[in-house]
Amino acid sequence: MESLSSSFHAIIFPRNNNINVKSPQTLTITTVVKSAKPLAMPAPEKLFRRLKYSPPPPMKINLIERIFKSVDDFISTFLEDSTLHPSIDPKKVLAGNFAPVAELPPTACETVEGYLPSCLDGAYIRVGPNPQFAPPGCPYHLLDGDGMLHSVRISGGKATFCSRYVKTYKYQVEKKMGYPIFPSVFSASAARFVLAAARVLAGQFDPVANGFGQANTSLGFFCGRLYALCESDFPYAVELTSGGDLPFTSMTAHPKFDPATGEVFAFRYNILWRPFMTVFRISPDERKQKEVPIYSLDRASFVHDFAVTQNYAVLPDTQIVMEPMEIFRGKSPVGVDPRKTPRIGVMPKYADDESEMTWIEVPGLNILHVVNAWEEDDGDKIVMVASNSLTVEHAMDQMETRQLSLEKITIDAKAKKVVARFPVSDKNLDLGVINPQYAQKKNRYIYATVTDQLPKAAGVMKINLSISSGHDGNDSIVASRLYGPGCYGGEPYFVAREPDNPAAEEDDGYLVTYMHNENTDESWFLVMNAKSPNLEIVAKVRLPGRVPYGFHALFVSENNLKP
Repeated sequence: MESLSSSFHAIIFPRNNNINVKSPQTLTITTVVKSAKPLAMPAPEKLFRRLKYSPPPPMKINLIERIFKSVDDFISTFLEDSTLHPSIDPKKVLAGNFAPVAELPPTACETVEGYLPSCLDGAYIRVGPNPQFAPPGCPYHLLDGDGMLHSVRISGGKATFCSRYVKTYKYQVEKKMGYPIFPSVFSASAARFVLAAARVLAGQFDPVANGFGQANTSLGFFCGRLYALCESDFPYAVELTSGGDLPFTSMTAHPKFDPATGEVFAFRYNILWRPFMTVFRISPDERKQKEVPIYSLDRASFVHDFAVTQNYAVLPDTQIVMEPMEIFRGKSPVGVDPRKTPRIGVMPKYADDESEMTWIEVPGLNILHVVNAWEEDDGDKIVMVASNSLTVEHAMDQMETRQLSLEKITIDAKAKKVVARFPVSDKNLDLGVINPQYAQKKNRYIYATVTDQLPKAAGVMKINLSISSGHDGNDSIVASRLYGPGCYGGEPYFVAREPDNPAAEEDDGYLVTYMHNENTDESWFLVMNAKSPNLEIVAKVRLPGRVPYGFHALFVSENNLKP
């Protein structure tokens, strides 16, 4: 396998469903980007092509670019408010362990406590925002940063750490320019969108054809590949070399893999016109199946996650709405409509169209992340565990103050209504994970982070769903691990101790995650015993580089890392 400096793999999305993945072709990056359609974001239709990559040369500044750069400086100096809201003030957003770091090649780590179990042979990878350029005095939102992957590769009880950018189209264009030029939907002013439009007309970049996202939100493993994901762009296929490096290539941030069929279910949304949402699936042989546009959504809603069960797809419609025209009123296009009643859409996951879609109003339920969902009573009921954003009004502008409730929701699919709903704990919990072998099955245990200052996690709580019925007042937390003052982690991942043993207990395994100590400015890789009452630390690995606070994570076993 080649190193980062010589190659990466790209996923592109042609209209022809009959191209075979087994015959990769060599092509230039120009050919790749011309064959993509970012706003539609269709799933990959059986085509993976290998291409050569070399960093673009520094751009020669011409007269047109000098004019654009002068306009950019004028906007920063005279048109943007010098007193920024804390949620978009780069001095605050990028303070402390949110500050960006440079790429780090594979570097050996020191295990200072305990040992690394053999079942952890593989890689734990977390993605998060890490701007390659410091914001030039303009507004900057946490979600704006370029995606960077931080990987711990484990083999034979030894760990290797690596940090690499996801080489998105946005990243490559701005690297060539030498400064950021893509506007942010979360923080950019109307003037910056007008400037960006002028750059597009001048041919400096083409976000319509090539995408404009950062691949900074989530990770997924399906169709035999690892992907870096973001709602606004293509999925980017990622490989790890045997030495732990991360070479790259070019869907919702939370596609759902069906372990029973090998299919992947996903959706995309369009903020400009109907259909505002489209549901689709990918077959095990990597062919995109018929799309199902959802025309019953009358406006664009910010949908981050959804659920899939044996027979159904469950789609939330939240109070967080997308209004692009708000940009020209000097406001963010992402806002909250307090008059809107949240809904849950239930439809057969193999539906040919949305005629069988049922929308159920659920006041106060603004789903952020779905932990798991399954069916009971021969499919008559759907049970879903998901985090609910209680302070939805601060969903984007004060993320660190957001209050979340982890709730268990029961839907009567025949009666078309929610028949039970209650929080499984009174703690502020999110980023819950389960033993992945229980996806779409009734499970007992959830491991969720204590997110008092999202995305900073003060610890991990183990929840037993069988304890509380919602009527007895019992808290479902049965084990916990708090990191201590000034120490914060992120999303954990459960790794089974005996993944090939069908008789193994559900919680027989380990939790892996990153933790940063703000007192010493050191980052650590932690391994915890998922069965122990205090989530006992089994291994503590000192990392050679700082890991900024990020978003979602994934563990990929050694078998799945092999080409």
